[in-house]
Amino acid sequence: MLALSRKKSEALIINNNIEVTVLEIKGEQVKLGISAPKEVPIYRKEVYMQIQDSNKEAMNTDGLDALQNLLK
Repeated sequence: MLALSRKKSEALIINNNIEVTVLEIKGEQVKLGISAPKEVPIYRKEVYMQIQDSNKEAMNTDGLDALQNLLK
């Protein structure tokens, strides 16, 4: 993991097309702004993990049944 220090209004660039800017700092909370192409999905980690869990669950239940029905 790369750890960087940034102050308010400072930014960093990821992969030449994603910019992350520190918008505000209040106590222990930091507000970030992210500029990225529309085709780049951006999720909070807890939402991303829920999506991944749902996808795994769907593959384990519906996907297996659908595959078995397709092979019959």
